[in-house]
Amino acid sequence: MSKENLIKDMNKQLANWNVLNTKLHHYHWYVKGPDFFTLHEKFEEIYNEAAGYIDEIAERILTIGGEPVSTLRDYLNLSTLDEATGGESANDMVAALSQDFTNLTSELNTVIEVAEESNDHPTADLFIGIKASVEKHNWMLKAYLGK
Repeated sequence: MSKENLIKDMNKQLANWNVLNTKLHHYHWYVKGPDFFTLHEKFEEIYNEAAGYIDEIAERILTIGGEPVSTLRDYLNLSTLDEATGGESANDMVAALSQDFTNLTSELNTVIEVAEESNDHPTADLFIGIKASVEKHNWMLKAYLGK
């Protein structure tokens, strides 16, 4: 695999995390109902984590000689995640995030594989760490949903 393919996959993740960060802020501000306090706090926890991933991924792209995407247009064009639509119930929000995390896990596996094939172990390690966190959050979201 070429470094260009790796950078392309990393930029897709950068776009995904930016879209997810915005979605999480939306959910944080608009969640309602009996689980407001729990979900309001959880969404904030995850968007703070997402902000860290955004910076780490962009800086890693720069470190390996690439150019991170950095416009909202690019994020929306490259992301495989959907924006929040507005009007979601608390359960809809959690279910959407769980699906996003399921999709991210699959895509993170691809980035890790491409990084390892490129002998870029630091990049693989970065995404392995992100994947572990995504899997844990998804387990918690599914537990909330009773799955």
